[in-house]
Amino acid sequence: MKLVPLGDRVVLKQFEAEETTKSGIILAAKSQEKPQQAEVIAVGPGGVVDGKEVEMQVKVGDKVIYSKYAGNEVKLDDEEYIIVKQNDILAIVE
Repeated sequence: MKLVPLGDRVVLKQFEAEETTKSGIILAAKSQEKPQQAEVIAVGPGGVVDGKEVEMQVKVGDKVIYSKYAGNEVKLDDEEYIIVKQNDILAIVE
């Protein structure tokens, strides 16, 4: 199956949480904070959203930072994805 976002939505695949701290301490699963970085998997067409023309500024393969509490988590074919609006993406990591 394939996710195809509508409007100004973007499908993200979240990076794995760090299992150890920088100093080498191993973290328990519930102590691991979910990263706010993800890879763009699919991008909607943009178009008119709320009466305004929206041009998509991200593309498939971009690594991005998104708002902490943004989006909806979905599970498809045993993979977890997050669907967010483009304005919930804060930056592209280059």
